[in-house]
This record gives sequence, structure tokens and C-alpha cells, in this order.
Amino acid sequence: MDKAQDPGARFTAITQIGTELAVLIFFRKDIAAIVRAWLRSLRKSNVLNLQEKQSSRMGWLIIIGSIPIVVLGYFGRHFIENDLRSLWLIGSVLIIFGVILGIADKFGSSQKTLATLTNKHGLYYGLAQAMALIPGVSRSGATIAMGRALGYSRESALRYSFLLAIPAVFGSGFYQLSQGLTEDVSTSVFSLAETVAATAIAFVVGYLVIAWLIKFVMTKSFMPFIIYRIGLGSTLLVLLATGVINS
Repeated sequence: MDKAQDPGARFTAITQIGTELAVLIFFRKDIAAIVRAWLRSLRKSNVLNLQEKQSSRMGWLIIIGSIPIVVLGYFGRHFIENDLRSLWLIGSVLIIFGVILGIADKFGSSQKTLATLTNKHGLYYGLAQAMALIPGVSRSGATIAMGRALGYSRESALRYSFLLAIPAVFGSGFYQLSQGLTEDVSTSVFSLAETVAATAIAFVVGYLVIAWLIKFVMTKSFMPFIIYRIGLGSTLLVLLATGVINS
């Protein structure tokens, strides 16, 4: 018999729609340029200028980078939702990937920009994003760590992380939303009002954080977020070990 699905997985996926709406609005000019250029590139008769070629290429790279999480998320969704929700695992992963991000950020060079992003590196980004299927792995943290390890600047790694998330997060969110709408309301842990409120809050907070974070990483490191992950993970493991909470 399968374990009961953790309702937090569905709730989180749905509320992240709010965060991605914030990404769409904040990067609306970039996204519009990418979509227009990508659509034009599908017609061989169209001649693209340099800027349009770069935007079109970014569109293809986002598609390439989205493949791993789509494939692994679809075929492994039952295992992910039912067997990877242990707090022991989440606490450990918080620490491990905090350390990985710290090492990548400290020793990664900053010579590359998104204009030099290759198909191979786009796929590496995608594989890093797929790691976020494991609870406790930050999707943005994993992709940023990969970008820094590959030698991309903090701003480039962060910007591509936001853009790459759009198909994956919207796809996951709307899939979980459609599944939730077909369930008996009486069996749902979170009410519709609570879900809508959380999504709206995620939108507002997400927009404010994006604007601040891009400016922050241009002159600072990711150290505050690294400390946060290690501290949270360590606290969680201590609480589990002492029996204050159970897994």
C-alpha cells in the first residue's frame, strides 16, 4: 500500500504559481523578446538580427534545460510525493546543498555571461534544476550553484535560474491545481481560500525579493542564503534527534 501523499507537496507547487507570476512581470521585456524571436526562428524565411538570434537561442536553451525536470518529475512523481518527504532527508539536504552552493560561489569564476551559454551547459542547468524534485533542494539554489561552478557570473546564473524556472514551476503548479480541483473538497487539508491567499502572498513577496536579490548579488555573495540553509538544516536535525518533532 502506498504511503499517504504529503499535502504540503501539492500546496507548495500550487502557491509557487504566484512566485512565477512575479517572475513573468519582472522579466516581461526579456520574456517577450525571447518568445517573439523564438517564434520567428521557426520560420526559415525570417532573417534575425544578432539580438534576436541571442533571444531565440535563449528560448531553445530554456526548452533544453526544462527537459530533465519534466521527464523525471512525471515518471517519478509518485516516488517523490510519497517517499521523499522525510524531515531527516530534508534537513540533511538543506545542509549538503548549502555547502555545495558555498563552494561553487566561492571558487567559481565569473567570466561567462548568458550570451556564451552553450547547449551542454543548458542541459547541466536542467539537471541541476531536476535535483529540486528532492525536498529540501532549492531549485534556484541548485541552478545557481551549477551556474557558478560552470563559471557564470552571479547575475547571469541568477537571471537564467529565474527564466529556466518558468516552464517547470508553471507546469507543476497547474498540474497539481488540476489534480486538486478534481478531489473531494472535504478531504483537502488546505481550503481554496487558504491556497489563494498563500499564492497571492507568494506573488508579492516574490516580486520584491527578485528586485532586491538581483541588486544584492551584483556586489555581494550568496553567503546569507548559505548560512540560512545550513542553520535551518542543523536546527531541524537537532529537533528530530532530541524528539521535539518527528519525521
